[in-house]
Amino acid sequence: YREAWDKDKTQISMPSDTPVMLQSKLNAITISNKHYQKDWDESKAKGYDLRADAIPIKHAKASRDIASEYKYKETHEKEKGHYIGCKTAQEDPKLSLAARAMALQNDRLYKKAYNDSKTQVHIPVDAVALQAAKECQTLVSDIDYRQYLHQWTCLPDQNDVIHARKAYDLQSDAVYKADLEWLRGIGWLPNDSPEVRRVKQAQDLLSDNVYRTPIDSLKYTSVVDSPDVLLAKTNAEQLSIVSY
Repeated sequence: YREAWDKDKTQISMPSDTPVMLQSKLNAITISNKHYQKDWDESKAKGYDLRADAIPIKHAKASRDIASEYKYKETHEKEKGHYIGCKTAQEDPKLSLAARAMALQNDRLYKKAYNDSKTQVHIPVDAVALQAAKECQTLVSDIDYRQYLHQWTCLPDQNDVIHARKAYDLQSDAVYKADLEWLRGIGWLPNDSPEVRRVKQAQDLLSDNVYRTPIDSLKYTSVVDSPDVLLAKTNAEQLSIVSY
């Protein structure tokens, strides 16, 4: 079925100057990675030509020298031991200033005078500030704030005392439950009283065991077969292949 089509596929030819062919060639050149990197590959093949006195080379060397720790400390290392004008380090103004700055920055020396004078402070007892502090302490004291003005005494037969005792007795849990303790056992009923019999009868009516009597506890006899059952048995024997 496809034999004729497969033969014709290899014999189709298109002119190269058609618009479609020209457009496809331009598209191939546009998306070609090799054509895109052609100039870069040619410049790489020619190599690099950088002279030692080129501006980028000088700039890189200057940046390296500035960033170098050795170059950074070179002047300081050369000046060591060449200080002129002072016999000792204490006579040098710069070293004396540096030592003074270090002493000021030292926390122990900074607080030495305060620690020495801290234990030598003496405040008179009648000082204004001390008296004000004592007065404030008295005002904010909880003990002085909660002080009883009078010690009241009441006679046992006063109306207020009797009323208070009556209120305490009403609120007392023991007194509140005293009637309940006294009433315990009074509500006893004999076994043959009408109330007890009525309750027993209601219990028997609501009892599940009495309502649902077990079948095995009932007496029964076998039932004689009905005419329908006898007719069915007779038909079964007549239709039985074994009996036939």
